[in-house]
Amino acid sequence: MLHLLTSRAAPPSRRGFLMATLGGSSGLALGFALPESLAGGRAHAEPQRTPSPFAGYLFIDRNNTVTVLSAHMDMGQGIYHGIATLVAEELGVPVADIKVEGAAGNPRLYGNVTVGGAFQLTGGSSATPSSWERYRRAGATARTMLIAAAAKSWGVAATEVTTEAGSLVHASGKRATFGEMAEAASNLTVPTEVTLKAPAEWTQIGADNTQRVAGRDKVTGAFNFTIDIRRPGMLYAVVAHPPRFGGKVKSVDATAARKVAGVVDVITIARGVAIVARNTYAAIKGREALKIDWDETRAEQRGSDELVEAYRRALAVPGTIAAKRGDVAGALARASKAIDVSFEFPYLAHAALEPLDAVVERKGDSLEIWGGHQLPDFYQAIAAQIAGLTPDRVKMNVMPTGGGFGRRAVADGDVIAEATEIAKAIGWTAPVKLLWTREDDMRGGRYRPLYVHKLRASLGPDGRISAWHHHIVGQSIAIGTAFETSLVSGGIDPTSVEGAADMPYAVPDLQVEVTNMRAGVPVLWWRSVGHTHTAYAVETAMDELAVLAGQDPVAFRLKHLANNSRERSVLEAVAAKAKWDEPLPLGRFRGVAVHKSFGTVVGMVIEITATGPANIKVERVVAAVDCGIAINPDVIRAQIEGGVGFGLGAILHSQITLTKGIVDQGNFDSYQVLRFDEMPIVEVHILPSTRSPSGIGEPGVPPVGPALANAVAAAIGKRVRMLPFDKGLSA
Repeated sequence: MLHLLTSRAAPPSRRGFLMATLGGSSGLALGFALPESLAGGRAHAEPQRTPSPFAGYLFIDRNNTVTVLSAHMDMGQGIYHGIATLVAEELGVPVADIKVEGAAGNPRLYGNVTVGGAFQLTGGSSATPSSWERYRRAGATARTMLIAAAAKSWGVAATEVTTEAGSLVHASGKRATFGEMAEAASNLTVPTEVTLKAPAEWTQIGADNTQRVAGRDKVTGAFNFTIDIRRPGMLYAVVAHPPRFGGKVKSVDATAARKVAGVVDVITIARGVAIVARNTYAAIKGREALKIDWDETRAEQRGSDELVEAYRRALAVPGTIAAKRGDVAGALARASKAIDVSFEFPYLAHAALEPLDAVVERKGDSLEIWGGHQLPDFYQAIAAQIAGLTPDRVKMNVMPTGGGFGRRAVADGDVIAEATEIAKAIGWTAPVKLLWTREDDMRGGRYRPLYVHKLRASLGPDGRISAWHHHIVGQSIAIGTAFETSLVSGGIDPTSVEGAADMPYAVPDLQVEVTNMRAGVPVLWWRSVGHTHTAYAVETAMDELAVLAGQDPVAFRLKHLANNSRERSVLEAVAAKAKWDEPLPLGRFRGVAVHKSFGTVVGMVIEITATGPANIKVERVVAAVDCGIAINPDVIRAQIEGGVGFGLGAILHSQITLTKGIVDQGNFDSYQVLRFDEMPIVEVHILPSTRSPSGIGEPGVPPVGPALANAVAAAIGKRVRMLPFDKGLSA
């Protein structure tokens, strides 16, 4: 998922609320502008001159329907449910009575607070931290104004009016629904100060008995994703992309393609050749009939083996220092006990259930786009430029998405740009739905980068780590993109070294360095970003050092963690819940890992059965989580369970490889993810906390791999340092 561009800012102040109406209809709509202090001095986008129809955070109509307008896209991580819970708690309605819709078009309303509020973003497990204060205040403000309207209407004191399940109630027997008072409330002055409920008053935040918003619709198939959008007269498109990254169209023979029944047009666009047809099947068949000559003079021609070998050679040359203290070289030279290990991590595809897609429709001087927009402001600007419009004339419909994992957060708006360019090329004569097939998606790049690590660490006479030298070689996600200026400093892309440069273990002499490699393979954030490889290297090395020191792996870690650290609390909790100190049944083995990412700490103990490298089965995963205040415990458990399945598939099986620059994998027959019969029992234990909530969509992934690797080492004595396991166990 997209990495945060800055450290998290303070929550918004209680001031700055603004009043807005939705589409001229009567009702109460609330939003508030981000205070200038949250912009951190960054260029701040101005509000749209023609406001988005989604003009606030919540809307209550005359029929008592409460619609919450979400600043964040829901891609399965449950943020719609989380935001609905925050509003429901403060407003005084059951969360089941709230509808949630995606919102976009006004960075001052929907800008992500954790990155300064200058633009809208769903990513980096930041949706909950960004929403925590904002949406509770929206609910509390609406409640205050509704109470004031009722008090004025009934001629009573506001302190005598209470809320009850979407209604306003007075001891005299007077009663009105929120909807009945919404219009009157909308004419009141928005209060500058509101009182949020104290934790002791919460009945929905932290409750474990709430059905997820839209859960029934998803189960029954009534829930709509971008792939379900149908517009009158809509045409369908697919794109033939170059087989090698960096290739360009030299010439096209579309004679046969144009003869395919249903094909309407064949268009050369910036990134390939588009087929426009009356249905997707015709578009795909038309694409198969194309004869394209590609210009590959600037294309990436190397295969995976050549890239890995180049990365290995780079390990011999010092990199750019990301973290340093003490004298690492001297400490390693003096050490009598040390490890010297290398790791290889492959490219990984996001492989979301819903492939990339978008719908574009122009009416007059306005453009409307449907899609899974992790960066809607970016895509709005890109589409506006292609269409020759100003951004305020482009309406972004933020659709829920069948998985994302960072894939829909790209600086160039790939599928959105393609769909807009295609619609423009046919003269805006019809709405266009662009769909990437599974093969398009799998071979389309934007992978988790390939990385090679070298890690040397030593023990002192006291059995503690005396030195730690960690060299990471890989392709930066941010360098060379629009994110470079705001994310990269001194040649360090934090997405390459996070989890390593800031590891929690006390080591007196430490050096972490990175070498940024150039490759033509497009890379992108992938669920938990840099933590996916750094956690594996750090936590398996910690296990090796524990064995070298003759100490228990949990005890060895605790020796190197501060007494008041969250990592320590989580590690102690997961060890207790997994009964680490008790012997396992014969034939069972276990491993442990603990890691913090995106403000959340997750510890895992994984139990396996194993009789050899070819017969390893993950039986049980015990997880402990500290993510601050648990808004929706069931969502937290679901995200950890999903993270386990996602992480296990990647660690055991998944890899993207190239042969002479061409991606070998195309679908799930060759890019293997976890199968149902491989999914273990997962127990999730949430630590109580009074801290503001942190993210949960990604932190469940990083500890999975090292905990499994450590269990495998305990079982068969083999350390897996080349991933996936399908490859590393036989190496």
